[in-house]
Amino acid sequence: MRITVVGANGPTGRLLTGQALAAGHEVAAVTRQPDAFPLRHDRLEVIGADVLDAGAVDAAVADRDAVLSALGAPAGRKPISTYSLGTANLIAAMTHHRVRRLAVVSSVGLDPHHYSDGGFLFNRVLLPYVTRVVAKTQYDDMRRMEAQVRESDLDWTIVRPSGLYHLPSVTDYTVVEGHADGRFTARVDLAASLLALLDDDRHVGRTVSVITTADNPTLLRWIRREALARN
Repeated sequence: MRITVVGANGPTGRLLTGQALAAGHEVAAVTRQPDAFPLRHDRLEVIGADVLDAGAVDAAVADRDAVLSALGAPAGRKPISTYSLGTANLIAAMTHHRVRRLAVVSSVGLDPHHYSDGGFLFNRVLLPYVTRVVAKTQYDDMRRMEAQVRESDLDWTIVRPSGLYHLPSVTDYTVVEGHADGRFTARVDLAASLLALLDDDRHVGRTVSVITTADNPTLLRWIRREALARN
C-alpha cells in the first residue's frame, strides 16, 4: 500500500514510518525538516512540506492509498491551528485525489474522565490542570480537527491515545471504541494501532481509544520524562 504519513518527524511519526516500511508499504513521510529525518529506505520518500501549505499537502497526497496523520503541536497558552488547518488541507487533498482512508491522532484529553487507577492526584489535580490550563488551546484545536474529520466523506478513524511514553517494542495493546480506562499509551503501540487500521474496516467512521496495559510508568516517572517533554 502507498501511504502518506503526516507529522513523520515526531516521535510517533518516526515509529509509524519505520513500522510501515517493515510491513512492506511504500511511504511518503511529510515533515517540515526533511534533512533531519533519520530514516532511509528504497520504499521511502521524504517530502519537505508544511501541512499549512495546501499546495504542498495536495502533492504529498497524490497517488496514495491512505493518509495517517500523527500531527503534533507543543502545548501552550497561545492559539493553535496546526491540527485543524493542517487536517483541512489533508481532507481537501484527499477529496481532490479520491484517497479514501484517513486516520488521525487526537487525545483522550478531549473527553477527560476519572480513571479507576488514577488516584486523587491524577484525577483531581493533574488531569484538570493539563486539560483546562496547560494544553487548553491544543485540545481546542484538536476538537476542531475532530469535527472536520467527522464531517468529511472520507473513510476516517480518530485515534485517541492516553499519556504517551516510550517502550522499545509493541505490546498487546488494547483498542476500544469510546472510553478506555487506561492512563498511558506507548508511542510504539499508537503507531502499530494506526498501521493496523489499514487492514481493518471495523473502526471506519469511529473514534477509538488506544491504551497500553504492560510496563506502564509510574505517574512520577511519566511526569518527569514525558509530560514535561514534547510528545
